Amino acid sequence: MTEPAANILKRPYRWVTIGACALVFLATFESLAVTTIMPVVSRELDGASLYALAFAGPLATGVIGMVAAGNWSDRRGPGAPLFASVALFVLGLLIAGTAMSMPLLVSGRLVQGLGGGALTVALYVVVARVYPAVLHPGIFAAFSAAWVIPSLVGPFAAGIVAQLLSWHWVFLGVVGLVVPAVVMIVPVLRGLDRQSADADVPPWAVGRLGWAGLAALAVLGLNLSAGATLFPAAPAVLAAAAVVVALLAVRPLVPGDTLLARRGLPSVILTRGLAGAAFFGAEVYLPYLLIEEYAFPPTFAGLTLTGGALAWAGAAAIQGRLGARLTHRAAVWTGAVLVLAAILLALVTTALHWPAAVAIAGWIFAGGGMGLLYPRLSVMTLALSSKENEGFNSSAMSISDSLGGALALAATGIVFAAFTTTAAQFAGVFALTSVIAVAAVAVAPRVAR
Repeated sequence: MTEPAANILKRPYRWVTIGACALVFLATFESLAVTTIMPVVSRELDGASLYALAFAGPLATGVIGMVAAGNWSDRRGPGAPLFASVALFVLGLLIAGTAMSMPLLVSGRLVQGLGGGALTVALYVVVARVYPAVLHPGIFAAFSAAWVIPSLVGPFAAGIVAQLLSWHWVFLGVVGLVVPAVVMIVPVLRGLDRQSADADVPPWAVGRLGWAGLAALAVLGLNLSAGATLFPAAPAVLAAAAVVVALLAVRPLVPGDTLLARRGLPSVILTRGLAGAAFFGAEVYLPYLLIEEYAFPPTFAGLTLTGGALAWAGAAAIQGRLGARLTHRAAVWTGAVLVLAAILLALVTTALHWPAAVAIAGWIFAGGGMGLLYPRLSVMTLALSSKENEGFNSSAMSISDSLGGALALAATGIVFAAFTTTAAQFAGVFALTSVIAVAAVAVAPRVAR
């Protein structure tokens, strides 16, 4: 009988485990590091108007990458999609790391997002095809560990690099570490691609790719609508049109009636998107708030993210140990309430000029809430799926994550630009994300049939 989790580090899985975990580690490190240094980048490149797009854009293009990599993996195996995704990710890092203007940096981030979204899906296909089912909990636990470690060191390390060297090296420093990680996986990928070549090849999902592309374009249009000057109401009209187009485009990519919050799987997918939108929409502005309003150095502003990440990991471990003693419905609803409470604390701190410690401590509750609800929503998605639609539903969950976050960040960018004082700008952002969190709390009880 195969031994459980320990065998992921024994032959024939050792090197693919190390390589896959290294890729997860680097992608997570880069994401948290960029959140820490982006206020500095925005100030140096005079790019406040594109601040939100630097985060929303990669999430939007990531949706295209997810759909393309999933379809490509089904057709020819995960090898080629994985190599292509890593190449795009590295190209995006190089563009962003050498950028001397904010538009060029955002362009690099868009390419990064395309590669990062595809990388996630390709790695999951590798797991499904390389490891037996008994080892899946072990490899996913290893992925979680690879996510937690950069949460501890990423923000602080990025702040140190930005202060002592330059923010450019936060992007460029990751490039040299990606190649060795991919090399470890190459031998296994060759075998998988040979197996796929012998199987029936499904057609390209051109329709899904088209809808994903339309959704991404709508998010990018929403980000840019604030600058429209055709007539006085142009920004509002274009923003509303972009949201409508994005919601219409996402409908074929998620289970039916998701946008109507039908009980069961549709509400699971919708809650995932709403909770992620509220959390990440607020999180990217927390370091910005601490640097601009409270004069924190980037190194210490980034520690806010570390506290939330630790709470996320701790709450995820606790809910796992509780198992069925904590119902799915209770875990999801409690998590959504904690996220809402944390964002409200950030809003009150900004509006009433309370000490920064209040918002920092509050973000620990946000991380704990996400640690409660995210794993349960993942478990429910698989439990409510059949073998015929596991791939579609898993993809829908990832798309809801990315598109929800992208729309929220686009909307917060518009709100941020609409106010003239710094305090009002941040208060507006946290007010909007609070409304999204209220929607998540309202939909959360409907995850149970």
